[in-house]
Amino acid sequence: MIEKKKMAKENPSKFDRSTTNQNRAWDKDNQAWWDWYVSLADNSNSNTNDNLLKLPELPKKKYLSKIYIKQELSRPFNLSKHNITTFQKNGFIKLKNVLNRELVQALRCEILLLLKKTFRNYHKNKKNRFLSLEMMWLKNTLIREFVLSSRIAKICADLLSVKKIRLYHDNALVKESGCGRTPWHYDDHHFPLATNDVITAWIPAQYIPIEMGPLTFAKPLEVYKLVKDIKFNEYDTSYDRKIKKVFKNNHVSIVEEPFELGEVSFHHNLSFHSAPENKTTQSRIVLANTYFADGARVVNNPTMISGDWKKFIPETNPGEIVASNLNPICWPVENEIK
Repeated sequence: MIEKKKMAKENPSKFDRSTTNQNRAWDKDNQAWWDWYVSLADNSNSNTNDNLLKLPELPKKKYLSKIYIKQELSRPFNLSKHNITTFQKNGFIKLKNVLNRELVQALRCEILLLLKKTFRNYHKNKKNRFLSLEMMWLKNTLIREFVLSSRIAKICADLLSVKKIRLYHDNALVKESGCGRTPWHYDDHHFPLATNDVITAWIPAQYIPIEMGPLTFAKPLEVYKLVKDIKFNEYDTSYDRKIKKVFKNNHVSIVEEPFELGEVSFHHNLSFHSAPENKTTQSRIVLANTYFADGARVVNNPTMISGDWKKFIPETNPGEIVASNLNPICWPVENEIK
């Protein structure tokens, strides 16, 4: 488990966001936040729109009963001690066969339906953009099972070595055909939580070949220290470019691999990661669920980089413990708490 006192000393901005220059609150919606954020990626060497890889259409989902979905998403995953030590050393881990083929197909089809409902003329206007949907679990019963899944949440709790884990939010991350890079970053910038026990389950809703832009990690976890003094710039791509330069000069190990169907990655809030452009004809659809250790508080000074955080943590002020109805304990499940 990450030692919090040590991290607080090495990463003071985690506990006092006033040390940054982005102290104002975000005043737009979360799609606008993503439109702004992907504009910070350096795409100077990109040739995204040249020779897009044509991928076949995925099969339509078969009917799955709610009982089947719930049972599959409640079955414990066989996580080894080696998995846990690997995660805590590198800051991320990719695990195969977390979901079966039927669940992946069902997840993709459901998110596509939500995209069509949310974005007008979705099929006509979906080029080159990074689209986002969040808090889907509140209205969609199928997505709810994926977000509150005890199978997923227990993996997260075990990787962090914490006893109880709460939901921060769900997020559909949709990188459309031709969309450019996601900039290098770590999630510590984005989550207004005064803890380092924060983890995101990145759940692809299809196979992700290299050409589609899989999540890419820098390892080990400690590499964040190499770039902790680089000042975040909200106006241009300089932050992304400086990080790439530091990683290159220090020969940092970069893990860029495809994702098999049913493979899921889990990354720590201090893990630096990025994603290449989507050079295929198909949307890269991912469900990203973020969880944190029970007992965490909101940081004293949330900033614009946290986006519309009050949507995810309602009726909670800076400095207060996060325990709202929108941040339920996902592991252990209620009837298993002792």
